[in-house]
Amino acid sequence: MKPLIYPVLTALSLLAAPLQAQQDQPVVVELFTSQGCSSCPAADEMLAELAEREDIIALALHVDYWDYIGWKDPFGDPAHAERQRGYAAVGGRRSVYTPELIVQGQTDIVGAKPMKLMDAVEKHAEAAPQVAVEISRSGEAVQIDAEPLAEASGPMQVHMLRYSPMERTKVTRGENAGHVMEHSNVVQGWQVLADWDGSAPLSLSAKAEGNLPVVVIIQRQEKGGPGAILAAARSK
Repeated sequence: MKPLIYPVLTALSLLAAPLQAQQDQPVVVELFTSQGCSSCPAADEMLAELAEREDIIALALHVDYWDYIGWKDPFGDPAHAERQRGYAAVGGRRSVYTPELIVQGQTDIVGAKPMKLMDAVEKHAEAAPQVAVEISRSGEAVQIDAEPLAEASGPMQVHMLRYSPMERTKVTRGENAGHVMEHSNVVQGWQVLADWDGSAPLSLSAKAEGNLPVVVIIQRQEKGGPGAILAAARSK
């Protein structure tokens, strides 16, 4: 990978400063990326920096729509591309692209722009929480409990996913041919567990096989796709 230029490193050092967010209300940053995209490594490195933080849940969602140009991303998932298209539909955007960052389900950032990312993360970290969610894990069983802290208007959905903290791939074809690419927090097994209107506390259980970290997200469902993320929790 090419090293990040100095302004990127400077901005990421600013991002390392403590946020005004509660530790149990982390900000979710989703990166839509692909090993077939020559513009993605810088954004992948940014996400790797964020992945070290407890007050941010950084997620790499690899898409499959660049596979045709010569390299099939082993982590690419059409469901990730569908989620990205849903964000575009809700936001009134006509196309999708990589790399794209979505912060807290609301703010989209094109490419590796750490200052814009820093501003978006801080903005969402300062927002008053609308939902409290806690998860506990015992073996393959995950217990999820949530309650509204304000008038959380529905409909909402309860999402659960797992991620691999680190993956390395030697790319032999395509735009990144010859590079060994490293990816942090690679998402897999994303699923919608339940719909919820917030009129009463939520309690449900789910199964998560294996020992990978688990993330639960409470997200508003808009017409056409996903909306604002109202709460998230992680179990490592």
